Amino acid sequence: MIYVYVIKSRKTNRWYTGSTNDLRKRFNQHNEGKSTWTKNQTPWDLIYYEACLNEQDARSREKYLKSGMGKRYLKNRLKRFLSLTG
Repeated sequence: MIYVYVIKSRKTNRWYTGSTNDLRKRFNQHNEGKSTWTKNQTPWDLIYYEACLNEQDARSREKYLKSGMGKRYLKNRLKRFLSLTG
């Protein structure tokens, strides 16, 4: 499985969307500051993920979730969660 995931920085409230075949390992790398794009915004919370059967589908889904429509989809999908966490 290839996972497409969204993490949210507790420090800045910014979101990061990515994909990986080992979600636990990748999430730990983000929180340990081992990712170039996210190292200055630790700690992170995993707020959303999807599993895909192949890498091409996962990359397409990641690209969509990074688009304007994809961001709107996520905000609507996570509406209750976001209202609880602020």
